[in-house]
Amino acid sequence: MPPESRLRPDAGAGHAGRDGEAGPRDPADGSAASGGASGGGSSAGGRPDGAVEGGDGGEPPMTGRQRLRAGLWPPRLTRAQLIVAVLLFILGLGLAIQVRSTSDSSALRGARQEDLVRILDELDNRSQRLTDEQRRLEGQKTELENSSDQAEEARKQTVEKEQQLGVLAGTVAAQGPGINLTINDPTHSVEADKLLDTIQELRAAGAEAIQVDDVRIVANSYLSDVRGGVEIDGKRVTQPYRFKVIGKPQDLEPALNIPGGVVQTLEKEQATVGVTGEQKIIVDALREAKRPDYARSSSQ
Repeated sequence: MPPESRLRPDAGAGHAGRDGEAGPRDPADGSAASGGASGGGSSAGGRPDGAVEGGDGGEPPMTGRQRLRAGLWPPRLTRAQLIVAVLLFILGLGLAIQVRSTSDSSALRGARQEDLVRILDELDNRSQRLTDEQRRLEGQKTELENSSDQAEEARKQTVEKEQQLGVLAGTVAAQGPGINLTINDPTHSVEADKLLDTIQELRAAGAEAIQVDDVRIVANSYLSDVRGGVEIDGKRVTQPYRFKVIGKPQDLEPALNIPGGVVQTLEKEQATVGVTGEQKIIVDALREAKRPDYARSSSQ
């Protein structure tokens, strides 16, 4: 065989040596290397990452904390879990907004102790008035049931009720304990809204009849600003504005003088306010009783 024919296998081995490890390899070494590679592949098949435990060139084994972190992050969420999480977030956000809006809209959130005491006293007074009214109506019912002349008793109670409604409607004069309120406004800075706030505060404190100058205040009264003054129900009222108010003086006067109330508000407008309690106040300004054009009693 020619020399080059004998050298061809060695040349192939030399070529492999240049591509891989340097120099020719013995067939026994090749089988050993093949077996080592095969054994390494089998060992690598036993681990997910292909690392050989205990090897000098492999990664160190993972601790329990590292395995826990790798299992939790990044999170692996299903579509259903993601939808439930979004719905729970929206529900929590809605509840938080509702609670915040409810707490912020509370009128008593920033009230002072004096104002809370006044509000509580007014609620107690209203509750007491309603209780007295209930007791009075129950007494009338008992009288009607026990009276021998029920027709006469009913007529008497009807007259009394007519008088009460006349006072509220302003069609009859009224007298009783109450207060005189005078508002002197030399700078003409007190406008209709301030007088309206005063009337509303008096009503809330239990005023039963109110007269400003010569105008009777009723349920449908309105106030408007005009040049140089104020009109009530279309009638001009001039300052000093004089209020005649029938009600319990012990309730009316403190309601006007509370901190931040009507008196302090008017004094900020450079007005002078005077309040005096009286045992007899006469409200004699009357309103015309108008007959309704269309409304009729449902009992007819």
